[in-house]
Amino acid sequence: MSTTKDFEVEEVGSVPPQRWDRFEAFLRQVAPTALRLSIGLLFVWFGLLKVVGRSPVADLVHATLPWVSRGFLLPALGAVEVVLGIALLLGKPHRTTLVVTAAHLVGTFLVFVQAPSLAWSDGNPLLLTATGEFVLKNLVLVCAVLLLLGLRRRH
Repeated sequence: MSTTKDFEVEEVGSVPPQRWDRFEAFLRQVAPTALRLSIGLLFVWFGLLKVVGRSPVADLVHATLPWVSRGFLLPALGAVEVVLGIALLLGKPHRTTLVVTAAHLVGTFLVFVQAPSLAWSDGNPLLLTATGEFVLKNLVLVCAVLLLLGLRRRH
């Protein structure tokens, strides 16, 4: 078993450690791009569904932001998502793109404040509904965008 900076790695079979080192170096090179492209694709896809009025989360969005006109909210939010997604897909995103993307994702947590009955079973914040799980997973996406923001400085 070898120790790395953050965790222990058990050697797999008879693969020489040098081969694993090369593989990990390869992952360090491609993972940020794969992460950026996958987030960009999700934003374009989900945004387009909102723009064309076919989003399965339309009612959730309206319950979260009830003071914004239904006819305006979904297409406008979708358009913003498409623009952010395209910016992520096109290449090295500007700091502003990453910050706005992270802020947008953090905004999804308004569900827990504005429509908690949709997120929690029986008012218990430990018992998430499917909607609550759907929103809470955005915590991972926020962290992914923050990682891209942190890596942006290195390159």
